[in-house]
Amino acid sequence: MNRRCWIAACGATLALLGAGAQGAALQACRLRGVEFPARCGVVQVPLDPAAASGLKIDLHFAVLPALSRSPKADPVFFFAGGPGQSAIDLAGPLSRLLARWSNRRDIVLIDQRGTGRSAPLRCDGDAAATQPLRESLDTQTALQALARCRQTLMKLPYGDLRRFTTTLAANDVDAVRRALGAERINLIAASYGTRLALEVLRQHPLSVRRMLLDGVAPPDMVLPQSYGEDGQAALDALFDACAGDAACSARHPRLRQTWQRLQQSLPRELALPQPLTGRSETLTLTPDGLAALVRGPLYSPVQASALPLAIEQAAVGQWQTLAGLALSGPGTARSAAVAQGMHFSVVCAEDLPLMPAVMPAALPAAFLGDGGLAALYRRACADWPRGDVAPGFYRVPVSPVPVLLLAGGIDPVTPPRHAQRVAHALGPLARTVVVPQGGHGLLSVPCLRELGFRFIDADEPGAALALDTGCAQTLPRPPFFTPPAAEVAR
Repeated sequence: MNRRCWIAACGATLALLGAGAQGAALQACRLRGVEFPARCGVVQVPLDPAAASGLKIDLHFAVLPALSRSPKADPVFFFAGGPGQSAIDLAGPLSRLLARWSNRRDIVLIDQRGTGRSAPLRCDGDAAATQPLRESLDTQTALQALARCRQTLMKLPYGDLRRFTTTLAANDVDAVRRALGAERINLIAASYGTRLALEVLRQHPLSVRRMLLDGVAPPDMVLPQSYGEDGQAALDALFDACAGDAACSARHPRLRQTWQRLQQSLPRELALPQPLTGRSETLTLTPDGLAALVRGPLYSPVQASALPLAIEQAAVGQWQTLAGLALSGPGTARSAAVAQGMHFSVVCAEDLPLMPAVMPAALPAAFLGDGGLAALYRRACADWPRGDVAPGFYRVPVSPVPVLLLAGGIDPVTPPRHAQRVAHALGPLARTVVVPQGGHGLLSVPCLRELGFRFIDADEPGAALALDTGCAQTLPRPPFFTPPAAEVAR
């Protein structure tokens, strides 16, 4: 079902009249990839809560109803990542991922303001997987596109880009909770969504029953800086794992040195086809562009298992494998597209003020430094309108309810160091589960999904925190990819 059809099916508007408003007017709707009917609705919220009588925006949400005839009164709210992902666009995979929870509880998906159908802040390049490689890998081209997008977005009726912060989104979540008449809710959040969940807990602690955070992105994370540090750590871990694996080290005996030579050979002009469209392109690849090609596969240990081969092939001029690998992950699907306008509205307001004026030079420029990703954000945010962020936003509160934090040891963006620091601030009711060989997005792992279900479903807080987490330690790193021809040769 396309987006226009979805809006026609789910266009029930509920004007939220006050703090006690309840009883959202929901209509039956069909969501792409979901086998059963859902219920959809819209809550109107002020674009600027400080001007409650001013412009209102429509906040779209969907409810995947519980299968039980007597469902629990506390639904599960899922928060998507990005920042900039639409939770409703993810309804298909989420309906399967969260199937155990939906046996007894409604699943609520909110298109956060700026995403999906809720005052969307989309740019032309949001479908990055199919855009020309030059536009996705060249910093200057990307900055020019962002500048054009910013100017276009600011002309929208809701185009005050200062009004799309995590703090305002947390107020929106509570508006949906009240509209649905739920006294308390369970929060399941992934990646950036964990920042939103922490802000909901900070603002509305009495409304939260349990919180499950998968890949923790704290409010003081400083994404452009930590992204480089954590990405380099994940790449170093890959090189170490290959060196310690007999088969991988035999096929790629000097992988780290090969990578370094590849970096040093750039910039260079390349001719290669866009992997998804097949269009032949000529582009100049820089070290920043190389980092962009490698960063995506590191999110998934399965995809990362093919990186040694892709790096070796690129070093001898065969770039197709690396380009195809970079654009083949789940993050490149249309349902996972990020609304760039919302993404930069959040990061420019919340992360950039904490970024040092001069980035440290301890790591290679391909992943960190003013020549890379940090420079892109710094330059893009220079002209981006920034919302107000209260000092309290950056302080993680002590939690009055159990919180389970999941962290992958080889996650290139939200590794354990972030979860452990947040858990310490949350206090004694927080428990961190580190998966040494886990990547980004651990609820996709069956044993961890079962652990999360038992955590939410437990009646007593003590039982929720006393779960056996042994399966997290035994999860292996996927074996490094070997081309079929190489197996035959052996």
